[in-house]
Amino acid sequence: MIRHCVLVRFRPEVTLQDRAAIYAELESLREVVPGFLAMSAGPNVSPEGLHKGFIDGFTMDFVDEAARDTYLDHPDHKAAGARLVAALEGGRDGLIVFDMAV
Repeated sequence: MIRHCVLVRFRPEVTLQDRAAIYAELESLREVVPGFLAMSAGPNVSPEGLHKGFIDGFTMDFVDEAARDTYLDHPDHKAAGARLVAALEGGRDGLIVFDMAV
């Protein structure tokens, strides 16, 4: 299984409702991407203070690399990803992606 981890730095004016809508749109891709198993999203709750400004994030689980790659290439992902990036501080600079085999 591949866990796709994404840390984000939303612009200050992006409301909790806006964030929830972005996450809901991303999660809706489970309906069109075979092998997209689950998604979790929310704010950082770590007490360590090591977030470096990335105080929100989400994870997506895929059955394998092929399913993850299908998601990455899917036109609905590209559209949802563009909306996410538009809501971030510095655009793509407000984003960290890390994938790992689980």
